[in-house]
Amino acid sequence: QVQLVESGGGLVQPGGSLRLSCAASGNIVSINIAGWYRQAPGKQRELVASITRGGSTNYADSVKGRFTVSRDNAKNMVFLQMNSLRPEDTAVYYCNVDVWRSDFRLTNYWGQGTQVTVSS
Repeated sequence: QVQLVESGGGLVQPGGSLRLSCAASGNIVSINIAGWYRQAPGKQRELVASITRGGSTNYADSVKGRFTVSRDNAKNMVFLQMNSLRPEDTAVYYCNVDVWRSDFRLTNYWGQGTQVTVSS
């Protein structure tokens, strides 16, 4: 089994910054694609950013130039640096990873989510 633990969420004023972290542990040989999703009240969950094992990134148009996704392959960790935060960024943010396990299965896992609230 694989566990994902997210941290770094909280309350921040518009224009502020937060850094989310996601630590993966358990039956992991390597992490393939990792991503951050978010879900605001009454809205569908959406992809915010993703990163391949080689470091190629993809961002939602709404966060380009403000958010940066990164990873530490040696530590099985994924990060989301969020700058110039806006009230519309308020949501629960979820870490998502595709994991190669020791039984040679590629399996997708979700974190429990961390609340980000942008408000003055």
